[in-house]
Amino acid sequence: MNKSNLNFSQEELNKFNKLTDHWWDPKGDFYSLHMLNPLRFSYINHHTDLRSKKCLDVGCGGGILTESLATKASTVTGIDLAENALNVAQKHSGSSNLKNINYLQSTVKKIYEKNKSKYDVLTCMEMLEHVPNPDKIIMACSSGVKQGGHLYFSTINRNLKSFLMAIVGAEYILKLLPKGTHEYDQLIKPSEMNQWAINANLKLVDLSGVSYNPINETFKLSRDVSVNYMMHFVKN
Repeated sequence: MNKSNLNFSQEELNKFNKLTDHWWDPKGDFYSLHMLNPLRFSYINHHTDLRSKKCLDVGCGGGILTESLATKASTVTGIDLAENALNVAQKHSGSSNLKNINYLQSTVKKIYEKNKSKYDVLTCMEMLEHVPNPDKIIMACSSGVKQGGHLYFSTINRNLKSFLMAIVGAEYILKLLPKGTHEYDQLIKPSEMNQWAINANLKLVDLSGVSYNPINETFKLSRDVSVNYMMHFVKN
């Protein structure tokens, strides 16, 4: 992995900025995110009562999960470095009449250092595999969450099966994602995630796999974490 002092990849940002027109097209390039979003929101809502909670959605993109969180939480802040995606998110939240969302072009470290905000719930979904140093992102996320606060991460495992299914299958055969969305070397094993979380003073509550059925085009929770998975932590 590139150990740049800047913990983002301009190439990755360019990928998502180019897809501006597709964020809210349920049949477009982010089709799989629209299909996955109800499951990941249900997972979060099941483990944490979002009512009256202050949430931070890290790497929010066009705001697909952010808007779901806003239907339950008191306030939601969505942050991303992709300016075009944030513009889409801001515009769509207005048309959705969701007034409890605030979008900012920022890293999680900067938003914490500038505002000293402490969030009840933090989500960072499908983002860690796109940054040079995901361990530093997890550390920064921990800093921005209250003691006893909840953190949710989702990413892709790194092994032969995940390469065949999440990259070859999803991007090149089923075309659930644009080609080149993921790089194998940037995928993350659950054991690595858990160690980084321990270093950030986080305790694992749940590890669940996410399985995709191409026949009926649905996602479901699974004990199989060999490809996609979600993790729920609480700050000690």
